[in-house]
Amino acid sequence: MSTLYLILFFIFGLYMGSFYTVVGLRLPKKENFILSRSRCDHCHHPLSLIEMVPILSYFILRGRCYHCKKKIDSLSTYVEFFTGLLFAVSYYSFGFSWELILALGIISLLVIVIVSDLTYLIISDELLIFFGIYFIICQFFIVGLRGVLYHIFVGIFLFLVMYTIMFLGNKMFKRESMGGGDVKMMFLFGLVLDPLLGTLTIFLGSLFALPMSLILYTKKKEKVIPFGPFLLIAFAFIFFMKISSQDVLHFLGF
Repeated sequence: MSTLYLILFFIFGLYMGSFYTVVGLRLPKKENFILSRSRCDHCHHPLSLIEMVPILSYFILRGRCYHCKKKIDSLSTYVEFFTGLLFAVSYYSFGFSWELILALGIISLLVIVIVSDLTYLIISDELLIFFGIYFIICQFFIVGLRGVLYHIFVGIFLFLVMYTIMFLGNKMFKRESMGGGDVKMMFLFGLVLDPLLGTLTIFLGSLFALPMSLILYTKKKEKVIPFGPFLLIAFAFIFFMKISSQDVLHFLGF
């Protein structure tokens, strides 16, 4: 039965990944992503149900629009598979629990931010507000009211830490060193993690971002690198690996 659930979560993730791609591309531009139908980016022809089947439609149509025959961006296909895989991993790691609901929210936020931040260098406030409320509700059922209040204070602490880093970076480099969305997102991390693990996400996010930054700068001379996706990857890594503050302190020799 667990294998069946893994498959179902994977399929569910495929469809949600397709939806998250639309959200990530439309929300920063204030476009309707709920009622407006998906369409071809080139000829703007509304897609049929067959054309919206995750992954399979891309290969059946050989990566081209059925109507105008122009090449389809493969971003959605990668996002669909990535989301499906992580949804299955979420069920495998947490089973049916409130932690599973929280994990699915973290993956959803990660996927949408990857799409929007890599495309527009924008993390929408509406997105952060929605998932902030989502995390608070989940945590209420996991740790209770006192736990939620504690995590809100942790969120404020992490926000201030990140804001200080941004402020010092702006002064040092004489330009914007970090996006405001990255700073605000730290509050959400505090809703799930404790102060030490939340601070660790900054270090790990920077560590994950370094190789990509070097590659992009070397090949494309790209100086502006979206930091949000790497912070979220670090956040998800800590949460899914179930790393605790005690683990970190033990690793550091305390």
